[in-house]
Amino acid sequence: MTLRKTIAVVGFSTLALLATACGKDGTPDSDKGGSAAPQQSANTSVDLSASSPTWKKAKDRGYLVVGAKEDQPFLGYMDPATKERSGFDIEIARLVSAELGLDPKKIEFKTIASVNRETALQKGDVDIYVGTYSITDKRKESVDFAGPYYISGQSLLVQKNNTAITGKDTIKGKKVCSAKGSTPIQKIKTEFPETTPIEYDNYSLCVDNLLSGQVDAVTTDEAILKGYAAKDPEHLKVVGDNFSTEKYGIGLPKGDAGLRNKVDDILTAKMADGTWKSIYDATLGKSGSPAPNPPAVERY
Repeated sequence: MTLRKTIAVVGFSTLALLATACGKDGTPDSDKGGSAAPQQSANTSVDLSASSPTWKKAKDRGYLVVGAKEDQPFLGYMDPATKERSGFDIEIARLVSAELGLDPKKIEFKTIASVNRETALQKGDVDIYVGTYSITDKRKESVDFAGPYYISGQSLLVQKNNTAITGKDTIKGKKVCSAKGSTPIQKIKTEFPETTPIEYDNYSLCVDNLLSGQVDAVTTDEAILKGYAAKDPEHLKVVGDNFSTEKYGIGLPKGDAGLRNKVDDILTAKMADGTWKSIYDATLGKSGSPAPNPPAVERY
C-alpha cells in the first residue's frame, strides 16, 4: 500500500468518526446544517398484548431490542468513541419504538451482520431489524416484513480517479466487493460471472479495501454508497445507473401478524404526515440527494 493510499484509508475512518461525533441527540452531521430529526416520545395508548407476543415481551422488558448496522454513514452508524447511533434507519427504528409505546431512548441496538439477520430474528435475539434489509420472497420464508419504508437500487462505488468503471457494463474482469450474505453480492455472482466477487463481513471493510486498491469497486444499494461518497468526496464516487430495485423492510419474527400490521400502520401514517421526509432530510438528505416519494406499504 502506498503512503498516499494509506492516508486515504485513515482519512476515511477519521471522517466517519468526526461526522457523527459532531451530531447531538441522534441528529447526525449537524455541523452540515439542515433540520434535525424529529424527536420521538412514546405513545402510551398502545396495547398489543393480545395480538403480538413480540410486543408483549418488549413491553414486559421495558424497551425494544433492535438489530441494526453500525458502519453505514447517514443510514446506520455508531460512533466508536461515544457508541451513539445515528442515521436514517436508526431514526426509523426510534419512530417505530415510540409509536409502539416504547421509549425510543431506551432502545437496545445490536449490531447484526447481514448474514445473521434471519437467525437473530428467529432466535429472538432482536425484536425487529432495521438495517437496509431488502424484502425478498426467500427471506419471507423465515421472517416477516413491514414496509417497505425506503426503495433503493444496487449501484457501484469506485475511486474518484477511476475512469474505467462507469456502470455495470464495465465491471467485467474486475474485483467487486460487498457484504457476506447480502443481496448485492448474490446478484454479482449470478448475473456477472466474469467478475471476481469479494466478500467481507461489512461494507466498511469493502470501502477500506477500495481505497487501498485491493478491490476495484464496492457494490450495494445506492443509498449506502452515497453515504460513503459523501464522507470522502475527494477519493470516492458513485457511478452508473441503478441495476436493481431494493425494497427496505423492517424485519420481524415470522408469524407475528399483530406486530406486522401495527408497524405497517405506523409507516403509512408517518409517510403521509411528513415525519418520514423530516427524517430523510436530517439524515440521507445530507448526502445531497433530495427526498424521493415515500414508497407504498405492501401489506400481506
